[in-house]
Amino acid sequence: MTFRQPIRLSLSLALAAAMPFLVVTAARAQQPANPPARVAQPAQAAPPPPAVKLPPLAIETHRLLNGLEVVTLESHRVPVVSLQVWYHVGSKDERSGQTGFAHLFEHLMADGSAHVGPGEHSRAIEQVGGSSNAYTNDDATVFSETFPSRYLARVLWLEADRMGSLDITQANVDDARQILAAERREHIDDPPYGRVTEDLYATAFASHPYGHITIGPMADLDKATLAEVSDFHGTYYRPNNATLVIVGDFSTPEALAWAREYFGGIPASPAPIPRVTVKEPPQTSQRRLTRSYPNSPLPAVIEAFRIPARFSVDQYPLVLASEILSQGRNARLRRSLVESDRMALQVFGAGNFTEDPNLLFVGAILTHGNSAADGEKAVNQIIGKMRTAPVEPAELERAWNQTVARLAESRQTDQGLGDQIGEAAVVGHDPALVNEELGRYLRVTAADIERVSREYLTAQHSTVLLVEPKMAPAGAPPGP
Repeated sequence: MTFRQPIRLSLSLALAAAMPFLVVTAARAQQPANPPARVAQPAQAAPPPPAVKLPPLAIETHRLLNGLEVVTLESHRVPVVSLQVWYHVGSKDERSGQTGFAHLFEHLMADGSAHVGPGEHSRAIEQVGGSSNAYTNDDATVFSETFPSRYLARVLWLEADRMGSLDITQANVDDARQILAAERREHIDDPPYGRVTEDLYATAFASHPYGHITIGPMADLDKATLAEVSDFHGTYYRPNNATLVIVGDFSTPEALAWAREYFGGIPASPAPIPRVTVKEPPQTSQRRLTRSYPNSPLPAVIEAFRIPARFSVDQYPLVLASEILSQGRNARLRRSLVESDRMALQVFGAGNFTEDPNLLFVGAILTHGNSAADGEKAVNQIIGKMRTAPVEPAELERAWNQTVARLAESRQTDQGLGDQIGEAAVVGHDPALVNEELGRYLRVTAADIERVSREYLTAQHSTVLLVEPKMAPAGAPPGP
């Protein structure tokens, strides 16, 4: 089972990724820099958006009597099908004292069902030349397979068997706990800067369950009883809380007939699915914290800004603002902090757009001789310019091009199409949103980016984490 990184876990990994290059790159970054003087350019007119269109996807949506949503897209380019089951339950749906349960079930769902033994589900996919994957994030738990299209009926049966008859035993729960503890050590506890995301979210959210991360502390899982785990499963892993996405070389009427045959007898939940109704109170002042972590020898600054939900109107200019700030060699943070001033080893940024409002990150790992406070001041100066002047036409054009390329690339495989459709169906509550995304990006103007920067990328909506290296004990030998 492949571990797919949620955006906010990837933040910690982005920080850790710089570590192999610290010795060489940090030394280079301290050398005096004499960048060529920039020649003032005449003001340019706003560029027209790229003249590109993505063909509309002929998506069909059906719902079985037990509430299972079935979303199909036929694509007969190659004899392959990608099938995904999206359960609308993520870490935000975990009750207090039961954090980690959604991630636990990502692994328990591979431990066998009434007619399929432990690990046999994945092996059955591999034996026909396919591949399988699973991941958990804030809002959903997703199981996916890609395989030759003639095996669609078999894979539908496999998914229905574990939806309707999962084998939840104490031994399976204990085994899954050990796997999760190892994942936590690998992705959170041991890597440099691995705790950044957890500490930042715990401070940024006062009420909403986004305040705990998907791979959270093990304390709740360690004390969880089999009855509590079974109750969580019975509440959320039901057909009326699931979306089945099928993309590829198949016949929709035939697939629907199989879905009704295999899934139709699984009962819906007897009560409505509980939904998170907590609203995070408006943030009116900046929140701050300073941390030191083992194996994090360089200072860092991470700023997180409160942003609206996925598929909201303001998501699209905010994504382009993040592109301009932090993505690629021509991003403002990189040009200024890494290449010109040589004060940062690495810069990064991304928006974690989810079902409820979440956070957009901007940050930098500083070189020796620069403090986290120095980095914060420099980052704020760059963000401040986003609020006070339109971005340059070339920057907007580059952000458009990067976004168009990313959307087009994600449509090149049935798996990529399924990812888009599933997110739109479950997080956006409308699979047809995939046909609107490109147009929403291309309608963004420089004025839109300036407006959302003023509204969201402000101190009062931010949480700032400064990472200060731990001081070596007096008399300790110098490190390598």
